[in-house]
Amino acid sequence: MWPAIIRPPAPLPENQKVLYLTSIRVEVWGVPDAAGGAGEGGVVAMIQLETVDLRLLRLFMTIVEAGGFSAAQSELNLSLSTISTHFADLETRLGLRLCRRGRSGFQLTPEGQAVYDEARRVFDSLDRFRGRVRGLRERLTGTLAVGLVDNTLTDPRAPLERVFARFTEAAPEVSLIINVRPPNELLRDVIGGQLQLAIASFPRIVPSLSYQDLYNETIHFCVADGHPLFTLPDEAIDLDEIRRYRLVARSYWGSRDLKIFAISTPKATVSDMEGAARLILSGAYAGYLPDHYAAPYVKAGRLRILLPKVLSYQAPFQVAFDANRSKSPVVDLFIALTREEMTAPEFRSGPVVRPA
Repeated sequence: MWPAIIRPPAPLPENQKVLYLTSIRVEVWGVPDAAGGAGEGGVVAMIQLETVDLRLLRLFMTIVEAGGFSAAQSELNLSLSTISTHFADLETRLGLRLCRRGRSGFQLTPEGQAVYDEARRVFDSLDRFRGRVRGLRERLTGTLAVGLVDNTLTDPRAPLERVFARFTEAAPEVSLIINVRPPNELLRDVIGGQLQLAIASFPRIVPSLSYQDLYNETIHFCVADGHPLFTLPDEAIDLDEIRRYRLVARSYWGSRDLKIFAISTPKATVSDMEGAARLILSGAYAGYLPDHYAAPYVKAGRLRILLPKVLSYQAPFQVAFDANRSKSPVVDLFIALTREEMTAPEFRSGPVVRPA
């Protein structure tokens, strides 16, 4: 897709600053063609938006991210009728139907999804522009305390080294403090103000914090060579059979990762992934490991993934921060860079999650 072009008309009075979108290229794939078939997809429209107020697009995005017109009322502080009027105005100016409303709830049309994705790119670009201009005005100084979980170095979805390199280049006078701890301790320290943000798969959602989805980590249930289950065929293994052996639980999940086995007291508890891996590789225990962490041992024939269709699951990685206390140009910059480097495609247009 082509990016939207943002530019002011000339000349402008010295004290007036106005942003206009001149065009958005909207592509929709898999839309029925004129003959009624499943079309190949393609460009629906090059929409000229000289007269469209950015506030209408922002209103549209808020409605989408809230999940509907009624849900967006408190965020927009507008009546339902006013929201509907503005939304209809946007559809008229674009010449597109953006959503369907009915008993099934609020649903974007393919064109609406395409417009939302393009608008998200526009506003992300504006956010980066504001941050860079602000950086020209203000020197970024001080300290940034970031919390991480252990053993993500082997995960190609978590290129934190690129985030650190770009952040250091953009804010060379900021001192970094990196703390590696279990997810529950990271949440505690973000709440307490010892950390300004943390990146992990968290065991719970804290209502006072905000979260930004990054990517999903695949977690597999593994046994090592030497374990009785290692050589058993899949058809001979079920939950009852696994339950007979020693299982490893992670303390910060409160043994919830073993809930499927209906075991309340595991034979071993660990506070990090390396502890789990050591126990599993001993051949005396079975337990969960991330796909990237287990991969070299699986390739070497030392680990086996058991019943992936039943036992494997996705653990969402997120940035957690206190939007009311921790937000600053330094925190904004680090979160923006983290999103650029680490956000999976399926999460790139998603909103920041703020629990009710």
